[in-house]
Amino acid sequence: MKCKFCSDKPVVHLKPSNLYLCENHFLERVEEVTKRAIKKFNMFDNKDRILVAVSGGKDSLSLLYLLNKLGYYTRGLYINLGIEEREYSDESFEYVKKFSEKFHMDIYTYNLKEEKGKGITDIMKHRKNYKACSVCGIVKRYIMNKIALEKNFNVLATGHNLDDEVSRLFGNIVFWQEGYLLHQNPVLEEEKNKLLKKVKPFCFISEKQTALYAYLRGIEYVRNECPYSIDAKTIFYKNILNRVEENSSGAKLRFYKGFLDIQKKYFKKVHKKYTEIMGEEKECKICGMPTLKEICGFCRIFERV
Repeated sequence: MKCKFCSDKPVVHLKPSNLYLCENHFLERVEEVTKRAIKKFNMFDNKDRILVAVSGGKDSLSLLYLLNKLGYYTRGLYINLGIEEREYSDESFEYVKKFSEKFHMDIYTYNLKEEKGKGITDIMKHRKNYKACSVCGIVKRYIMNKIALEKNFNVLATGHNLDDEVSRLFGNIVFWQEGYLLHQNPVLEEEKNKLLKKVKPFCFISEKQTALYAYLRGIEYVRNECPYSIDAKTIFYKNILNRVEENSSGAKLRFYKGFLDIQKKYFKKVHKKYTEIMGEEKECKICGMPTLKEICGFCRIFERV
């Protein structure tokens, strides 16, 4: 068997398109699909300053590498969440440092425990009724936006891949979470209330492809899953969707693209309904960031702890 575009030995078989690709052509394809997504959704251009959230994992580190390779102005941001179980945060940070040194890329760091006095492990000990993934999500979104504003970036990029997006979509449809469906898009535009533009350039790249891309580019990454993700519903949904994909190659991509196509018609009605239910946003009384309540979710977490 040979590569579809040359005589070299293939390193991967992309079943949905039945493509056998060698190392060089696989890397080119990942980069080309990413470039097309950036252009299709008007994510950013060479005038923008892009802050890439990195976790030490394959997706985010590969995204930072790829965007830098394509010539965009990028910097990384690592948030040490203070997850002490299995020394997860410390291990992740070591991979981020290795990446920064190897590829000579600047990465800002924010240590939650140093800045706020408590990390995720501390919070979960005090508030056992909290769901760790929800707390992490609130904390990360808040800090990403805050640091980007302080450092004068105008776009936030995350390494969410196709599998991430499809599993999230599946869960939101199963429970008809209209508010979440409203905001599930490769691009969330900047809002007047200090919320910066958020983009997901890997939205059409599968998890297996980002893993292979990282390996071929020599990117070392943390392989252990977050200790709090063991019972996460997203992993359960991913397993279901993987079985669907095995029986119908390309199902994930069709499912996601189909949703994006109908979302254009669905968006206006849901946006109006969602705004009426939730009300208009205001500024947090503690930090001044946008919130639907008097105090934002981030400040409430640390106020209660």
